[in-house]
Amino acid sequence: MAQSIVEVRELRKTFKVHEREAGLGATVRGVFKRRFKDVNAVAGITFRIDPGEVVGFLGPNGAGKTTTLKMLSGLLNPTAGEARVLGYVPWRRENAYLRRMTLLIGNRSQLQWDIPAADSLLVLKEIYGLTDDRYRRTLGELTELLALGELLHKPVRNLSLGERMKVEFAAGLIQSPEVAFLDEPTIGLDVSMQSRIRQFVSEYNRRSGATILLTSHYMDDVVALCKRVLVIHHGKLLYDGALSGLADRLAPYKRLVATLRGGNADGIDFSSFGEVASREEGKVTLHVPREGAAERTAALVRALGDRIEDLSVEDPPIEDVIDRVFTSGAEVMA
Repeated sequence: MAQSIVEVRELRKTFKVHEREAGLGATVRGVFKRRFKDVNAVAGITFRIDPGEVVGFLGPNGAGKTTTLKMLSGLLNPTAGEARVLGYVPWRRENAYLRRMTLLIGNRSQLQWDIPAADSLLVLKEIYGLTDDRYRRTLGELTELLALGELLHKPVRNLSLGERMKVEFAAGLIQSPEVAFLDEPTIGLDVSMQSRIRQFVSEYNRRSGATILLTSHYMDDVVALCKRVLVIHHGKLLYDGALSGLADRLAPYKRLVATLRGGNADGIDFSSFGEVASREEGKVTLHVPREGAAERTAALVRALGDRIEDLSVEDPPIEDVIDRVFTSGAEVMA
């Protein structure tokens, strides 16, 4: 069995936050005696990631995702717990480790705005001590995968957000890292550019075998790239398992979608077949118990017969499943 690339055990990060009270008197008192409270950004999480995996790291804003990535990339020291990435303790920030990993944060730039990206990449070449051959080979592969072309030779400030994100990927991957922590890499991009970035991440993982931990609020990113997900909320790990298994564990229903001929569903009582989730212009969506989905579907077909133009049985959208995790806050570890 291959050794895990990322190993995290009871990792915690607690911040001391100044408690501010309203009112002039409280403000004056706070000048002389400040009160603090402990906030657990990450509250003791444990997981492992194997070589070559692309794992989704999901959670609402403030859940602890970015704090975790910053600890794993060495930007933050933990309050307690252990972590090893590629066999290194990240917060020791050893040069040998920093050469083998990268952290990319959407809408954050590591490139100089007033010069072309190609010039910044040459600086990175010297920082990482890359040979001329290795640099040219890697840059050529990234240029092909990202369709960079002339983008490398334009001042970064003249690039669109999507174009800048592509050259940011080139900068973050120029040293061919074995581990990539991607924090909202498609945030703010249009749908077309999101799709291109997803294709790039998938192809880069296939070609390089790099291990990737990805956070995103766009479920299309996660569905397209990740077979496994970690769900974190209030700093605690709620789920670690297959993306497909998330629906099985947390959504006890399936969606039964029926489209009627002529687009008219008036006068039909669907409540006996399941909970009516939506109903518009002859298209009705029912939530039916997962275990009884087949029986409910058969009953609907018997009742309506050839009035049904189209019928499908689906798992609920993954967004709904994730929302159920966040709102319930229940621990559902696989």
